[in-house]
Amino acid sequence: MDFSNSQDHAACTSLTLPSEMPVMLLSECYLFPGCFLPLFIFEQRYRDMLAHVLQTHRMFCIGTRDTKAGGGVVPVSTAGLVHTCVKHEDGTSHLILLGLRRIRFTGWVQDLPFPIAHVEPVPSQPAPLEILEELRTEALSHLPPCPDESAETVKALGEHLRQCKDPEIVCDILAYHFLHRCKSLRAVLNETCVIKRYKALLQALKGKG
Repeated sequence: MDFSNSQDHAACTSLTLPSEMPVMLLSECYLFPGCFLPLFIFEQRYRDMLAHVLQTHRMFCIGTRDTKAGGGVVPVSTAGLVHTCVKHEDGTSHLILLGLRRIRFTGWVQDLPFPIAHVEPVPSQPAPLEILEELRTEALSHLPPCPDESAETVKALGEHLRQCKDPEIVCDILAYHFLHRCKSLRAVLNETCVIKRYKALLQALKGKG
């Protein structure tokens, strides 16, 4: 089980997000700040997109299709940075996308040869650090049991996240790795209040959401 590295995310948060970003459209796929998403690029439009991204700012977004709303795109997403990329002889690529910050799609620049959208950052509402630390402790105490082969990895993750200086990113990392229902993932991703974000996470971890 490959878990996210909050140190990598912290080093990238000072990057300036462009106002227009390419978008990879996927179904039931969510990226969160501070998290790694492995992707296999094989469609020609996304090969073209990746070439453009690597020649410019190395950033693009995941556009999650809303299957219950006629296939439209969920308006809130996460800007991602191409962390590593390996191109193969057949033109396909494997890459790791590192989530940077929440963004909102505000319009579309183009659909072909690959989608590009207007985006704007979605800032989080500030919250007292002591409250967030209490919520982090509670969330870490409600992680679901894991198979024996993953137990040590999850234990190490918990220790790392207890020491993380940014409880906000801890909430995102936990949601990304331990929530499996699209409804729960979207609730955490869409919420701008970090306290409410933690409460949505806890509700899902306790099987109530």
